[in-house]
Amino acid sequence: MDYYGRLRHEAMERGIPVAQVSKLADHLRFAIWVGAGSDWDGDVVGQSGGLPRLPAGAEWPSNGENPLPFVASLDCAALPKIEKLPLPVDGSLLLFLDHEGAFDAMCSGHDEKYARILYVPAGTETVPPPSSGRDIPDPEPERRLFAKVEPQFPNWLEPDDEEVDLLEGASEIARQLASELTHADELIALTYELWPAETRGGELCVGGYTWTIGGSESPEMQMARERLGIRLKTGPDLPRSDRWHWLEEEEFRFTQEWVPLVQFATESDLHYGRFLISFADLAAGRFDKMRSFPGFTE
Repeated sequence: MDYYGRLRHEAMERGIPVAQVSKLADHLRFAIWVGAGSDWDGDVVGQSGGLPRLPAGAEWPSNGENPLPFVASLDCAALPKIEKLPLPVDGSLLLFLDHEGAFDAMCSGHDEKYARILYVPAGTETVPPPSSGRDIPDPEPERRLFAKVEPQFPNWLEPDDEEVDLLEGASEIARQLASELTHADELIALTYELWPAETRGGELCVGGYTWTIGGSESPEMQMARERLGIRLKTGPDLPRSDRWHWLEEEEFRFTQEWVPLVQFATESDLHYGRFLISFADLAAGRFDKMRSFPGFTE
């Protein structure tokens, strides 16, 4: 489905200026929720739990010492095709995460070894892992997964809440962009009319915007702070009075250039997985460039 094309057509039918539709489309993303159960139907797009089929001869992903728990596999050919979300057209994505190890690593600094995405191209010879003789984590019950598509906007563009000023804590950039979107309310209402946001509650979310979890900073702000640290060590000095504005600009840039490839709850009520990748690396299939930003509610 041409999601952006459909929105553009319906908006033009209602007399909304094309320029306004384009401005809003710059910030509208369509996420793929993936889940199982009686409320989900259609084509099977993957599995959670169970054991994945690995490329023949491949080792089970590990952190260097212990094997990583398997989370889910996604069939890229079966996933909905969405403009601006350049997933592979075929093949499979296998997701692994040791959420407890990731938590310990976050407490002492970033460490990517507890999360892994393995892309298996279509046509690759695959085999199931041996049932014995290898130390692999006990699998969760296997479930077939189905997909639904949901529109998502950045926080500063979500529908108005009479009790909350969504722009109160927004950056100067967001405030400026919001002021230019003179038909935002009408277009957002139309978007949710076309695609009601009723799919939350799935096991995984592909694409969209990063979840706000607990009181931690967004992954994009964490990357911005890393970039600031590098600049202060290697580049020209940045006065303290200018650093917050610089960080906001960098956070916005990362939000525009990066996407949560997949986000999901874990078996722990406190831990969430968030795998981010730049749009450029996603389009090029460079899944080794993925970064893990676990979320914790406490």
